[in-house]
Amino acid sequence: MLPPTDSAGVLFGGWILTRRIEQELDESTQVGGRVCVSDDEGVWDSSAFPVNSDDGGEAGRRCVVDDKTQRDGVRAIPARAVAAGTKAASKVVSIPTRSAGTAGRAAILAASVFRYAVIDTLTLRLAFGELIVQAWSLLKVTALPAVLMAIPFGAMVAVQISGLVNEVGANSLVGSVTGVAVLRQGAPVTAGLLMGGAAAAAIASDFGARAIREELDALRALGIDPVRRLVVPRLLALLLITPILVVIVIAMGVGAAFLIATLVNDVTPGSFWLSFGSFAKLIDLWFTMGKGFLFAAIVAVISAQRGMEAKGGPRGVADAVNASVVLNVIFIIVVNLAVTQLQTMFFPMAVA
Repeated sequence: MLPPTDSAGVLFGGWILTRRIEQELDESTQVGGRVCVSDDEGVWDSSAFPVNSDDGGEAGRRCVVDDKTQRDGVRAIPARAVAAGTKAASKVVSIPTRSAGTAGRAAILAASVFRYAVIDTLTLRLAFGELIVQAWSLLKVTALPAVLMAIPFGAMVAVQISGLVNEVGANSLVGSVTGVAVLRQGAPVTAGLLMGGAAAAAIASDFGARAIREELDALRALGIDPVRRLVVPRLLALLLITPILVVIVIAMGVGAAFLIATLVNDVTPGSFWLSFGSFAKLIDLWFTMGKGFLFAAIVAVISAQRGMEAKGGPRGVADAVNASVVLNVIFIIVVNLAVTQLQTMFFPMAVA
């Protein structure tokens, strides 16, 4: 499209031919006829463009398209544009309503899951076989990634902090910083992200496939609640593997930091563990475990909901898995920030 100059014709918002066409109309004795302009800039033919004939402009009142030469597809462009714009606007307007509905269904699902979990555990009606199978399955897809994430994290903290404290001659503080970083933030966030990634994808894909094959509807027809039969064991399985993942991350992260600090930065083992024990407190471990359990509950509810609501065949299952992972990561980061603020407020960092 040429820029709007005096010698070039352009189209803009109201589908009005301007500039050169309007000039041609001014110089022509025809009113309401077909206008053709041909020069070095190109060829303009009014019959090839829809024209706004309302009272919005002078050219619109005088320039009428020759319907005999105009194609049906061209005449349909304004209607299609209006329909597309209306559809897009309706989707944007409905976003808050749909989001509120999704949040409400998630809250109802969470309440049902926790109610069934407590009742079935106390009455020994829990499907323990399904629980063990799901716990082992989820642990297999998260344990090795936990090791592979924890080692670089601990080494990275040790390398960065060692370079800083060596400048001030306080390299014995490497252990304390490592303890705070890994114990307070690294372990729960890493465990949460692993559950929100690998475990969430496994849960969402499983429920999505069941929903597409109408297995969930079949269970309801048989009088079996899918939430009670399928979601509750997966929630308890995530809660069961959470302490294992947290311990793995803490051990691997602190161990990697210890090796880097002692072998590379000449920190004595005694000073490393002394400073580590001075700042790492038992309350930090409890908060870390609490965060892990909270993240596990979030992952179970979101993943189950997105999977059970999957529609549209394999594409719908893929969309459910993608939405589950994205939502889990966002919620884990936000909840971790909120819990960290509460921890810092009521249990500030201090020398043990």
